[in-house]
Amino acid sequence: MASDKAVELDAALGSNTVQHRETQGEESDKFLSYFRPCIIPVHSHSPSHMEGSRNKSSQTTMFSCEGEHVARVTEVVFSRSSLDHKGVFIVDTASKIFVFSGCNSSVQTRAKALDVVRHLKENRHSGRCEIAAIGGAICSCFLHKSGWKGDNSCSFYLSMIAEDGKLVGDSDAGEFWNLFGGYAPIPRDLLEAVSMNMPLEKLFWINKRTLVPMEAHLLDREILNSDRSYILDCSTEIFLWMGMTTLVSERKTSVTALEHWPKIVEMKLYDAGREKVAAIFKHHGYDVTEIPEHEPQQLISCNGSLKVWLVDCGCTTLLSTEEQEKLYTGDCYIVQYSYVEDGKDYHLFFAWYGKNSIKEDSVATASLMSSLANSVKGHPVVAQVFDGREPELFFSIFKSLIIFKGGRSAAYKNHVVQKSDRNGCHQKDEVALFHVQALRHDCVQAIQVDLVATSLNSSHCYILQDHSSFFIWLGSLSSPSDHNMLDRMMNKLCPFKQSLLVREGSEPDDFWKVLGGRSEYSKEKRVKGWPADRHLYACRFEQGLLKVKEVFSFCQDDLATEETLVLDCNNEIYVWVGLHSDVTSKEQALNIGKMFLQDGILHDRRSIETTVYIITEGDEPAFFTDFFKWDSSKQSSMVGNSFERKLALLKGLSPKLETPDRSMRRPSLRRPGVSSETSTPEHQQQRPTAARRAFGSASAGRFARERSPAAAPTASPSTPSPRSRSSSSTSTPTAVARQLFPASLHASEAVHALSNSTSRRR
Repeated sequence: MASDKAVELDAALGSNTVQHRETQGEESDKFLSYFRPCIIPVHSHSPSHMEGSRNKSSQTTMFSCEGEHVARVTEVVFSRSSLDHKGVFIVDTASKIFVFSGCNSSVQTRAKALDVVRHLKENRHSGRCEIAAIGGAICSCFLHKSGWKGDNSCSFYLSMIAEDGKLVGDSDAGEFWNLFGGYAPIPRDLLEAVSMNMPLEKLFWINKRTLVPMEAHLLDREILNSDRSYILDCSTEIFLWMGMTTLVSERKTSVTALEHWPKIVEMKLYDAGREKVAAIFKHHGYDVTEIPEHEPQQLISCNGSLKVWLVDCGCTTLLSTEEQEKLYTGDCYIVQYSYVEDGKDYHLFFAWYGKNSIKEDSVATASLMSSLANSVKGHPVVAQVFDGREPELFFSIFKSLIIFKGGRSAAYKNHVVQKSDRNGCHQKDEVALFHVQALRHDCVQAIQVDLVATSLNSSHCYILQDHSSFFIWLGSLSSPSDHNMLDRMMNKLCPFKQSLLVREGSEPDDFWKVLGGRSEYSKEKRVKGWPADRHLYACRFEQGLLKVKEVFSFCQDDLATEETLVLDCNNEIYVWVGLHSDVTSKEQALNIGKMFLQDGILHDRRSIETTVYIITEGDEPAFFTDFFKWDSSKQSSMVGNSFERKLALLKGLSPKLETPDRSMRRPSLRRPGVSSETSTPEHQQQRPTAARRAFGSASAGRFARERSPAAAPTASPSTPSPRSRSSSSTSTPTAVARQLFPASLHASEAVHALSNSTSRRR
């Protein structure tokens, strides 16, 4: 019945939904993410079970808690034998809740268990109970070696909390073990056999409840027909793919085959169900065909200061105020926008790569931007953007911006001389075509495009330059806001010059002559569609390979300080780096963003030129926090890992905040195979034997951890001058990404790996 109704609802919604089948005990992370902080199955048919359990003061309940981003809570037998070294266990008594952390459990799992403890405290104890954290590894090991047998008549209580070998006495452990009748060693966890052979996927075609194997050695998108349904068996997951042109009755039969139901199934009429669902949507005023109007929003403060540097042969040249609003497609630039937000100083750095820029300049740009970001005080955020794929935030920091063809750097000019090709380079008082767009009334851009009629679009406005003559072309579908900005842009391009206003359909012959003749161009209205769903991914390295796992129904609390996460917003991604993560430099974080885009992780054809932002914990700007229900009262700069922070808040202790330490703004160490720079002998002499980790942020503070001298060091000037030289070599990180349907993803550069694995800090 539930499956039939799901098919009917899917049909009512246009057959565009994905249906999931969940069973108790085998729930997916996505399903569990909808129930914060957890689902606790009740082993009783009585609805008053929970209320009754609160009134039973003598009842003790024990739970096993697993999962780093969602909590998988299972009630287990209250017995010492239920404990192990790899799990986290919660023992709920009448007056106190104990959290037992096995020595092989991760910090994230321990922190997630505290969310469950908070839930139990508030709902089962009305907020009135004590919390005790037990370090299972040290408790078991120390008490076993000390020979303590758990004499109940003795009032000896001991708890050990481990951190880098430091032991701290506590009275909670004795009370904990007394609940089990005294202490006894916990057996070692059995090593799980890991098969190195990846399971082979099996594809079946569903033919009237019969599964017909498909003999396909390579799963390709082309083998799926839209008039059939298929089952893909991936061992741990089973997918049912239903063609768009299949009948509803056929889809129900497919579901029957998938769930191995009896062959004789009474099919239900779906039309009645569809009418009911449609009536419900209409009653509530929903129309799924409506597209929201695009209203420009204020992304960032407009009262900041702007600086632009030209990258030329490993050097940076600061441009004048007049020249910084002119970029060339043959160059690379570093843009700094400084502004004040909520009383804090923010510095937004963009590395802009022209589509025709030289590789030498492109390689040096990221390193030079990181050096500039590390030299400022306040909260720096770095990003890389590419010519033609700029986000609105990039354009919004310029009052006006003109992007010309050609270049000013010496490397680009040498390239033009060697190739003897100046075609397309902008020359003053010659011919050029500019696409003009307005982000808002005080933000306008002009972008030089190819001098052909096919570059036109009815939704846009253009300025055509013919030596000393100018045409302003208004597309029939262009917006009035663009019209109002044309005069302002004309004054930027050619002050004191007269122009001829031309509307689409009334162009003179001279207009088409400059463009090389008439030609077909796009005349369709460009409508902004629904914003893409945002996704959060946790990143880690296993044996040198980048592995990601989606964090469903994410919130601010999912930003764990031990992790590096990627927020995918379709047209741009944000790499968030926790202060306790293994990422030690902005360049390494940028490489993770590149790997994320390259490795076939995303199921659509995402360009490697997607904008990537690097956000450090404690430096989050408003245009990032807007993606969350952000609570600024949660101190991201609290001392300790995520477990220690949550435990301090849960116990009502005053959080200890770090003190920003400006002296720790030093070049960070990078892991081999991720990113590297050459270091000079002078830098090597100035480097201490164990360099502190610094991410160029005031929040780094006391979290700057000691790194091994064996790590590959990197040096860059902490305060570069406007003409500073830096040589860098960017490695090509690679990671292996398994793809079910390669033809629908990147055909090349889909697999990349790191040359060195990154250990996970617990």
